[in-house]
Amino acid sequence: MLTLADMPNPVTSSDPRAHAVVIGSGFGGLAAAIRLGARGYRVTVLERLEQPGGRARVHRQDGFTFDAGPTIVTAPFLFEELWRLCGRRMDDDVTLVPMRPFYRIRFDDGATFDYSGDIAAMRAEVAKFSSADVAGYEAFMARSEAICRVGFEELGHVPFSSVTDMLRIMPSLLRLGGHRSVYDLVASYIRDERLRTIFSFHPLLIGGSPFRASAIYCLIAHLERRWGVHFAMGGTGRLVDGLCDLIWGQGGALRCGADVARITVAGGKATGVTLANGEAIPAEIVVSNADSAFTYGTLLGGTAKRWNARRLGRAHSSMGLFVWYFGTSKKFPDVAHHTILMGPRYRGLIEDIFTKKRLAKDFSLYLHRPTATDPMLAPPGHDAFYVLSPVPNLDGGQDWAALAEPYREAIARHLEATVMPGLSESLVTSKVTTPNDFASDFLSYRGSGFGLEPVLTQSAWFRPHNASENVRNLYLVGAGTHPGAGLPGVLSSARVLDSVVPDARVFA
Repeated sequence: MLTLADMPNPVTSSDPRAHAVVIGSGFGGLAAAIRLGARGYRVTVLERLEQPGGRARVHRQDGFTFDAGPTIVTAPFLFEELWRLCGRRMDDDVTLVPMRPFYRIRFDDGATFDYSGDIAAMRAEVAKFSSADVAGYEAFMARSEAICRVGFEELGHVPFSSVTDMLRIMPSLLRLGGHRSVYDLVASYIRDERLRTIFSFHPLLIGGSPFRASAIYCLIAHLERRWGVHFAMGGTGRLVDGLCDLIWGQGGALRCGADVARITVAGGKATGVTLANGEAIPAEIVVSNADSAFTYGTLLGGTAKRWNARRLGRAHSSMGLFVWYFGTSKKFPDVAHHTILMGPRYRGLIEDIFTKKRLAKDFSLYLHRPTATDPMLAPPGHDAFYVLSPVPNLDGGQDWAALAEPYREAIARHLEATVMPGLSESLVTSKVTTPNDFASDFLSYRGSGFGLEPVLTQSAWFRPHNASENVRNLYLVGAGTHPGAGLPGVLSSARVLDSVVPDARVFA
C-alpha cells in the first residue's frame, strides 16, 4: 500500500464527473467519499489538520506510535464493504486481529472479569461473581440480540428524514425497551451490582451515560459477540491510510491543511465551500463530517431553522475525554490489550461527569496497551499505552491548562498502585489531550468527545438528519448525526448516504 506521502492529488479540473466535497476526513468522511466515488462522483476530501483521520489521527513520538482515538474495531464487515466497492480486498491491505478477551475489567478491590465472545467462558466469568445471575445474563444477551437485529441490522443504515419514519419504528423501540436506560434494562435481568456495571458500561464507549442512554444501545453486547472485537495491526491509523488509498484509487483527492470557513448556499441549495484562505470550491453536493453543531452553527452561519443556536445550546453534549499517551522502557506483560479499571464509584462518578459537570478526585479508566498485540508500535523492549478518563465537557468550566498535569500525575499514581508497578521509573515519553484540544483541533462543540449524547430524545429522527433539513444537497455523516458515535455508527452514517444522495448522473 502506498503511504500518504506517495499519493499526489490528481488534477481534477477537466474531470467531467459531478463534484462532491467532503468536509473532514474522520472515518465517516472517508467512508462517505468512497461510497460517493463508487456512485460516479468526483470527490474532494478537505481536512483542516495536517494529516487525515480526524479523531483517528496518529501521534508519533520518540519511536512510539499512538492511535489518537478509536482503538476498538467492531463490525469489521463495514470496512470490508468499502474495499469491495473499490474491487479490492481489505485483507490485502489491513490485518485485523481478534481480541481474546475483548476487555479485562478490573474493579477497585482487584477482582477481574475477562469479557469475551466465548459463551462458555462468559458463563464461567459471570458465575465467578454471582452464580445466581447466569440465567439472567443469558436472558439479557437474548434481549441484546433482538435489539441488535432491529436497532443495528435493520435500522442502522436507514435514514430518519421525517417524523413518520420515527413513528413507524416507535412500537418496536418501546417493545424492546428503548424508553428505558441501559442500566435499567441490565438491572432487570442481573442482580449483582458489579455484573450490572460490566454489562451496562458500553454507552461510555460512544459518549453516553449508562443511566441516561437509551436501552437501544444494549445492542452493543450482541454486536461484539457476533462480529468480535478486533485490532488493526500497525494501529487504527492503518485503516485510515487504507481508506485514503481507496479514495485516490477512485480518482478522488484529499487535501490536508484545507480549513473550510463556510458552506456556500444559493437558492436553498449547497453549492460548494469557501476555505479560510478565500478559495472557493464549487460542488454539486457537500457532505459534512465536521461536528454537527459546528456545521449548523458556524459553517452555515447559524442560519438553520431547526438546529439554530438556541436549540444547540439546549442540546446535551457527550462527556469530555482526558487522554494520556505514554511509553515505557520496559514491558508490562500482565496488562491486557484492553483493560477497564473501575473506580470505587459507578453511578456517583457518572453523575459527576454528566450531570454535575464536576471533576471528581476518583476516576474510572480505559487502559490501552497496543504493544500487547503489535510490538512494532514501540521500540524493542518498550511498551506503548494510552489511558482515557471520561471527564466533564467544557460546560464544566474546568481550567485544563492548569489541571492537565496534576490530573495526569494522579492517573499515573493510580496505575502504578494497581496494574503498573514501576511505571514512574520506566516512563520515557508522554503526551496529553484534554477537552480543550477536542475543541481546538476537531472544533467539537463544548469540547465533547463524541458529539451529541446518545439519549432517546437525541437519537434517530431527533438527531441532525443525514440529509440536511434546511439546505438541499447538503448531507451529514459522523458521530453527530444518525445513527451516532463509535466506528459502526459513523461507518453506518455513510451507508445512509446511499439512500439519500442522488446518483451522480442526476447532475450530468
